[in-house]
Amino acid sequence: MRETIVQSDLVLLGGAMIVDWVLGEPPRLLHPVVWMGRSVKAAERCVRSRAPGVELAAGTVIALALPCAFAGGAAIVQRTLARWPFVAFVAAVWMLKSTIALRALGTAARDVRDALRGGDLRAARRGLGSLCSRDASGLDEAGLVAGAVESVAENASDSVVAPLFYFAFVGLPGAAFYRMVNTLDAMIGYHGRYEYLGKAAARLDDLLNVVPARLTAAFLLAAGAVLGHDVRRGWRVLRRDGGKTESPNAGRPMATMAGLLGVELEKQGHYRLGDRVEPLDAKKIDGAWRLVVVASGLALAATFAVLALKDHHGV
Repeated sequence: MRETIVQSDLVLLGGAMIVDWVLGEPPRLLHPVVWMGRSVKAAERCVRSRAPGVELAAGTVIALALPCAFAGGAAIVQRTLARWPFVAFVAAVWMLKSTIALRALGTAARDVRDALRGGDLRAARRGLGSLCSRDASGLDEAGLVAGAVESVAENASDSVVAPLFYFAFVGLPGAAFYRMVNTLDAMIGYHGRYEYLGKAAARLDDLLNVVPARLTAAFLLAAGAVLGHDVRRGWRVLRRDGGKTESPNAGRPMATMAGLLGVELEKQGHYRLGDRVEPLDAKKIDGAWRLVVVASGLALAATFAVLALKDHHGV
């Protein structure tokens, strides 16, 4: 009986969320996502030719091989340690927690907020760099707030809802597969130097985020209702602006957040989401974070419900 409880995905998810909220990220030496990043760099070094066709082919292999390797590794660890239930549970909690980063997201958002409140734009620009890859060197206070709010909304999907979604339906290997694809996209899935090498990773990341991004928008709307925001405006902005970003997914939670907060989020030359109903000040970062915390709680509750149904039906 004790072994069954320890091996339950419900208990595993509860343990992972507690560890994330109480302890945060593991040391870099022991962090699977850090290992993922190193594997991406190692794979990139193996690509000797910069010919577009070679890079595209190599990038496709990398985009499939590395996620499969980490998903397979998670499955092998679970199976190998199954004879020692408690050890298997600790290892699984550590692996699953590494795919989720709610506390780290909040810490990064508060760093930007605190720097802005202290009038230190340089520190705020550095802080934004830990939330997104945008060049913050020329951003003023409003631009920094907008960047933080956008990143908090987008990362609610990437760092919370999507890992929960894939864990609910595919288990720990599914969460590991998603995190590796998302890491690939973050490192090489953008235009410029990685135009061809990262194309397959970017498209795979787009595919995997179709459902989680829209679920995140729905959870944010529900969180807005709980916290007393204008949900109608959030829904209206989502429908109007959710497809304006280059990414087919990122705009959904970002537009929803803009509508709920009554702000305009703009990336010069790329998109403009929401309406300028209220000013972009540091308090909006707090508002965005509160919405993400409640939305994450709702996503967690939904995940527990799915896992409970699976347990009930013996899936």
